[in-house]
Amino acid sequence: MTERFIEVSLVKRGIRCTAKLLDDRAPLTCAAVWDALPLTGDVYHAKYARNEIYALFPPFAETEPPLENPTVTPIPGDLCYFAFAGTELGTKSYGYDREVRPGTTVVDLALFYERNNLLMNGDVGWVPGIVWGQIVEGLEEMAQGCNDLWRSGALGESLSFRRA
Repeated sequence: MTERFIEVSLVKRGIRCTAKLLDDRAPLTCAAVWDALPLTGDVYHAKYARNEIYALFPPFAETEPPLENPTVTPIPGDLCYFAFAGTELGTKSYGYDREVRPGTTVVDLALFYERNNLLMNGDVGWVPGIVWGQIVEGLEEMAQGCNDLWRSGALGESLSFRRA
């Protein structure tokens, strides 16, 4: 299969990076994401996992991908996919401005920009993610933008994924 690439961006800040899809390690997840592109959503900075930004989306795959190429310790440049039941994100402590309820699914597409991440949530325990992409260009600038997002806030910023 030909290598596939996507552009990941913080829209308001005008920061972009390029990621290679890991089709050989997470083929079902890569296919689901690729077929759904472009995707853009409000960006959030992680509370528990440390050096992570992410956006939440309604489910877009016909069926949720299985846990392929899993990790609980993502490294800088990893793109991860998570699917959560609405009840898993239903507490106000998560700070989401959308209604989450039983019977819903929320897809979380995340970018990890620095070391020392641990996918552990105080409410539910280990939260393995599917590593489906790796940043191959522009990670340093994106990490600077992510740190700025952490310090100055995410309000009004969007995280975008599109084919490169």
